[in-house]
Amino acid sequence: MTTFIIRRLIQAVIVIIIVTLSVFLMMRILPGDPIYMLFTPNQVVDLTEEEIQEIRREAGLDKPLLAQYFTWMVDVLQGNLGKSVLHETYVSDEIAKRLPITAYLGGLALVIGLIIGIPMGIIAAIRRGTWMDTVATSVANIGITIPVFWLGMMLIFLFALKLDWLPVMGFTSPFEDFWLSLRQIIMPVACLSIWPIAGTARQTRSAMLEVLSQDYIRTAWSKGLSERVVILKHALKNGLIPVLTLTGMGIGMIIGSAILVEQVFNIPGMGRLGIDAIFAKDYAFVQGVVLITTVLVVLANLLVDISYGWVDPRIRYN
Repeated sequence: MTTFIIRRLIQAVIVIIIVTLSVFLMMRILPGDPIYMLFTPNQVVDLTEEEIQEIRREAGLDKPLLAQYFTWMVDVLQGNLGKSVLHETYVSDEIAKRLPITAYLGGLALVIGLIIGIPMGIIAAIRRGTWMDTVATSVANIGITIPVFWLGMMLIFLFALKLDWLPVMGFTSPFEDFWLSLRQIIMPVACLSIWPIAGTARQTRSAMLEVLSQDYIRTAWSKGLSERVVILKHALKNGLIPVLTLTGMGIGMIIGSAILVEQVFNIPGMGRLGIDAIFAKDYAFVQGVVLITTVLVVLANLLVDISYGWVDPRIRYN
């Protein structure tokens, strides 16, 4: 197990380096100069070339690209994610405010996806060919294909504008005003959880159908065990491995969906921070958001891989 974890950590480091280096270089290949975004067009005309070069030197943008990257990585290892050229604020401070919001919404969506999706998949599998299977499969197929930004706008139109039940947008910490916070997160969490519910239900159904056809399940039935015991004790645990894999992938999907959902509902989370930084060509914020997001996804997949051995004792890491 120790060897496996070390090997996966090395792979994780390689993935993080490749992703961050790619984003680092692509941001600088894009046309435009963030230095000019600090000034109005009239101010830019009045600046001399020497003044522009001095500003670029102070921001560290005068060095070769690889030198800028290695300087940034050294600072990251020291806990410094850099400072925004445009806003003169530290990236780590802004991410510390935004990350808990995205994690809160995404965590709720993931939990709801598992709580609803797994029972849906189990019911569809054990009642295969019945109306319950048809309904669960149809709902899952719709959930997989529906665009989250369109769903968000439809929810706003129905529950905020027409029925006036929920706030249109915004986010309030549950520690400040719990009921307002609850009303504000219902629609965003519904949008974020639609894919986890649908994906988990589909994967659980597929895995359970495969497990239920195994010899040891038929043996359990022949012993006269109840359906509850056969499903929960013998079938479900062995059928959870593909679901765990999908859960690890689902974290990345939720983060990707959060970019759109936070824009639609005007939520000041990591997704919106990343989009605003990309349009503003704020290198420091883009690099910080990509780094934190990559680390979270890689760690989530590592935890999923480790959990395989607990779910299925037949799996051993050598």
